[in-house]
Amino acid sequence: QIVEMATAMAAQHSTLPNASIDTAHEDMIHDVQLDYYGKRLATCSSDRLIKIFDVSPDQTQHQLSASIAAHEGPVWQVAWAHPKFGSLLASCSYDRKVCVWKETQPQQWTKVYEYADHQSSVNSISFAPHDLGLKLAAASADGAISVLSWRGPQDNVWDEKPIHNAHQIGCNAVSWAPAAVPGSATGPNGFQAAIASGGCDGLVKIWNVPDNGEAVVDPEFEMAYKEAGHSGWVRDVAWAPGIGLSVRTVASCGEDKMVHIYSQPAGGKWTCVKLPPFEAVVWRVSWSLTGNVLAVSCGDGKVTLWKEGLDGQWRLLESINDQ
Repeated sequence: QIVEMATAMAAQHSTLPNASIDTAHEDMIHDVQLDYYGKRLATCSSDRLIKIFDVSPDQTQHQLSASIAAHEGPVWQVAWAHPKFGSLLASCSYDRKVCVWKETQPQQWTKVYEYADHQSSVNSISFAPHDLGLKLAAASADGAISVLSWRGPQDNVWDEKPIHNAHQIGCNAVSWAPAAVPGSATGPNGFQAAIASGGCDGLVKIWNVPDNGEAVVDPEFEMAYKEAGHSGWVRDVAWAPGIGLSVRTVASCGEDKMVHIYSQPAGGKWTCVKLPPFEAVVWRVSWSLTGNVLAVSCGDGKVTLWKEGLDGQWRLLESINDQ
């Protein structure tokens, strides 16, 4: 299997050369994630393996660093923790488990935590902003979302809080909101923790997650979504990084071949912009680090890059075909 790495230099409207990595996975690759510094690449596959590659600064050179026999079924997603917590990588799988891996020695990865209380495939995972501590959200085909929080080095255990019946039929995607910006609603520690989720019921939901107590659905977003929602399964959701902007933005995509971009200015109402319909089912959406470019991945092998203009209109920057 070949992984395409295309890095968009949106500010200059140019791109770095595409680099292909022969991962030597023996089956379909489901996820690819660069770490915080862009120096390591993690891949996961239906061959039940996670592979980690060291990547050169220009992302044209790579070397296999580790191969982890991670799960007893296809591995759907991987996620890097913030480096303040060390070299930590989380994974989720069809085997109903969430695992957290730690690099205990160079190129040696050890499983330090496993959550196995979901009743079906775990489809998506996402680490919270590091300001909130080491927290992980997982979305499962059993319809539940689990919020897993590390207590700290004293007892080295995790608090496990499920959100039952988050989505009917199943939950496909989960994404943590970035740390809150000045002017927005914040919690007692200065940040309003929130999770976006997407499911087989065709819904996108935003959950406000207090430090103590149950997660609750954001009623303002729920009202806005009723007016501009998807008409089929929601495949992915992704919060835009909040780099100095007092606007909350979350993108979603689905079986209806649509991408929706929901935004809420500080103290304002949620609004929705829909990108033009795509030619195939849209599987993934992913933001650039600055939050101003959105990558859209479709079932026909096309990846497109979109950027919002000063007039609020989203325009196609580039289309990359998987040849």
